[in-house]
Amino acid sequence: SFYRTLHMTTINKEKPVLVTGATGYVAGWLVKKLLDEGYTVHATVRNPNDTEKLKYLTAIAEKSAGKLIYFKADLLVAESFDEAMKDCELVFHTASPFISKVKDPQRDLVDPALIGTRNVLSSVEKTPSVKRVVLTSSSAAIIGDAIDCESYTNGIATEANWNTTSSVNHQAYNYSKVVAEKAAWEINKKQTRWDLVTINPSLVIGPGLNPFATSESFNIVKQIGDGSMRFGIPEFYLGFVDVRDVAEAHIKAGFTPSASGRYIISAENTNLLALTQALNKKFGKAFPLPTRYLPKSIVWIFAPLVGFKRKMITNNIGHVWKVDNTKSVQQLDMHYSPIDASIVEMFQQLVDNGVIK
Repeated sequence: SFYRTLHMTTINKEKPVLVTGATGYVAGWLVKKLLDEGYTVHATVRNPNDTEKLKYLTAIAEKSAGKLIYFKADLLVAESFDEAMKDCELVFHTASPFISKVKDPQRDLVDPALIGTRNVLSSVEKTPSVKRVVLTSSSAAIIGDAIDCESYTNGIATEANWNTTSSVNHQAYNYSKVVAEKAAWEINKKQTRWDLVTINPSLVIGPGLNPFATSESFNIVKQIGDGSMRFGIPEFYLGFVDVRDVAEAHIKAGFTPSASGRYIISAENTNLLALTQALNKKFGKAFPLPTRYLPKSIVWIFAPLVGFKRKMITNNIGHVWKVDNTKSVQQLDMHYSPIDASIVEMFQQLVDNGVIK
């Protein structure tokens, strides 16, 4: 407790706040909430002149009490965040390299995640106004495969756990999250001016501000709806959380003076079939939704054909994945939305925009 009271960080709400990767799925809702509360938001994007890509955020800014200023920045370019960070006391680093086709996991996933984090934090080191950094990490930095939970106390992961089973060759995306978050804590430890808080969400679902946003969860929900899984769904257990709750968690982590360390942000531990049942109630007659599990043996046989490694199937299907969200509820006063409603809203958005036909 001594450590916590020592590091009470109060952010001046008159100062601008920085959001990296502002066009992202979580970042969009974060920017909206900050603008609605009247903040000046410095938003880094790859191309500030791409009015088409920025139209969703620009429209929100026009209706809000706050002020939105775009800055050009690239995760892989050193010093490109310096200008956007000027005068900011609070930095939300949500930007993460997104590559849909990964040929070389080290080059395409691990290096960009690590270099991006280092570049943003090297700008923090040079910007004396910064007091706190809120980093978007992932539950993937805590659990590599569902089978890992079997070695945790009571089969459930907390913020004290780290994913030690992922590597460049196995669950490379999860590994990139571990490497980036660990690097951030290393850099943070070497100084005392700014503190670091990490947000570790489970699988994020719910509507995007940009209906054509790209995220892993959009791909999964699209496959559930487009008939790819009509014969059955793999028995994957996961945690799920509404995207608006994740945005809210960032704000609470930023502005709660006593917030510290890592926060698991997850509403429910469940599985893909349970999530699909919520969709079946509303959309079952109109779309070829799965209604049962696919046998593990079948998934294992066909895994390589759909780009999955068999080790991943072995270590996840049928194994219960569980995280404990108590810390976020107690310290950040998180109140989680029911995920059945989130998934229905997300699916409806994809239907309305012709993504699922």
